[in-house]
Amino acid sequence: MQQQGEEVLIASTLIIGIIVVFLIILFTVFQRRKNQLLREKATEKKRFEREIAETQIEIREETLRNISWELHDNIGQLLTLAKIQLQNATPESLDDISETITKSLNEIRSLSKLINPEFIKNIALKDALQLEVERFNRLQFIKASLHISGEEKELNQKHGIILFRILQEFFSNTIKHARGSKLEVYLQFQSNQLTIKAIDDGVGFNMEEIQQKGIGLENMKTRAKLINADINLESKPNLGTELNIYYYF
Repeated sequence: MQQQGEEVLIASTLIIGIIVVFLIILFTVFQRRKNQLLREKATEKKRFEREIAETQIEIREETLRNISWELHDNIGQLLTLAKIQLQNATPESLDDISETITKSLNEIRSLSKLINPEFIKNIALKDALQLEVERFNRLQFIKASLHISGEEKELNQKHGIILFRILQEFFSNTIKHARGSKLEVYLQFQSNQLTIKAIDDGVGFNMEEIQQKGIGLENMKTRAKLINADINLESKPNLGTELNIYYYF
């Protein structure tokens, strides 16, 4: 009887020991997995912050290029015209001179919004796009329009910067290469999604070729993935190009 009791005690001790060891192993595995996830999350956060910083620099560089161009070619021409008008001024031409100077001042005011160092950091996506559309129309680059539908929702500020940079790349390609006459941008707000569509009527391109050597397209997709967004670019020769971005709240 005593022997049976000892055997039960030994068996119980072994079972408890096995359970304890199993729990220790399970806890160790869990802790390692938890630490790995924390490290991955920290790495992903650093990568995201680095991407935001790089994107802000790219937007700032693009903005400064635009400002430089407008100062030299647009405002410079207006001021030169005003100077010529003043040199040949007559009482009848004062209204024309005043109009030229007023136009120059309005152009400078438009640029002053972009020069503000807080502009890139704080501006909302809708406002940034509106400024771009106004600039394209003002400088007669292309006939551009912005259409907004649905109940507007506030976007994550950093996500808005990424979205604006993706669209800015599309706009740059449209202006420089598409040779189109019209650019339309749509923001459609839904309960859990923002759909952004940008369409030009330019010369288009072969999608297979751009996918083989299109670094710009890969950059767009990589950035979209960072903010849980999907992106789709469609184009055909002589039928224009369409960019669709699906951002999920």
